Amino acid sequence: MAATLVDLTHQVTTAMPVYPGDPAVLLAPALTTATAGVNVLALHLGSQSGTHVDAPYHVDVTWPTLDGLPLERFTGPAVVADVRGLEPRAAVTPELLAPALERCGEGSVLLLATGWARHWGTDAYLAHPSLTPAAAEAIVAAGVRTVGVDALSVDPTPDPGPEDPAVAALLADLTDEHDGPDPVDEPTLAAHRVLLGASGGGVIAENLTDLRALLEAQEAGRPVEVSLFPLRLVAADGAPVRAVARLG
Repeated sequence: MAATLVDLTHQVTTAMPVYPGDPAVLLAPALTTATAGVNVLALHLGSQSGTHVDAPYHVDVTWPTLDGLPLERFTGPAVVADVRGLEPRAAVTPELLAPALERCGEGSVLLLATGWARHWGTDAYLAHPSLTPAAAEAIVAAGVRTVGVDALSVDPTPDPGPEDPAVAALLADLTDEHDGPDPVDEPTLAAHRVLLGASGGGVIAENLTDLRALLEAQEAGRPVEVSLFPLRLVAADGAPVRAVARLG
């Protein structure tokens, strides 16, 4: 059977979904054939826009930046963990990952198939399942240094709250000034810190597209390889990637 390439990358478009608080994405003509003889786009986006990778520096300024990681971190044989069917904001535990981790070896890329890519572009996309710290520790203990997910983050994404300023102000007024922040909505990035802080530096790929084709290939016994090569940004916390899987 001939090898098949599967694109795992969301299209980069103006006003595409981003993590709450990240820079908005804008693509606009900078030059046109009508005025300059060529077409050139001007791009405004964040390092974490769209399908991207995180470097350890993303969560700790003393950890390696993107350009300090070996290229081997961004490619390798993939093992896909099928954790579909979970409820919104459900926990992905070590027990759910155990069958996949048993198949992982040195250099393996662990991909988490939550099924949440189907919610891309909707409010439901923010309510994705996420790794528990214990699950992240189990991944590192298995020797995995590269993890990808078909969701916004490996950690819980906080609820951005109501878009209507009047509603937001009303809710703020109703909150007891002595109450602390809701711990559910307080981002700790615990899984990020475990995965990225692994010995030698880890990598996380987020916002992958639908992983069903990879699961089917894996179930059929076909080898699956993945490439997650980022833009070569200097001293960066991460960068967009063109994520591609090769099904043998």
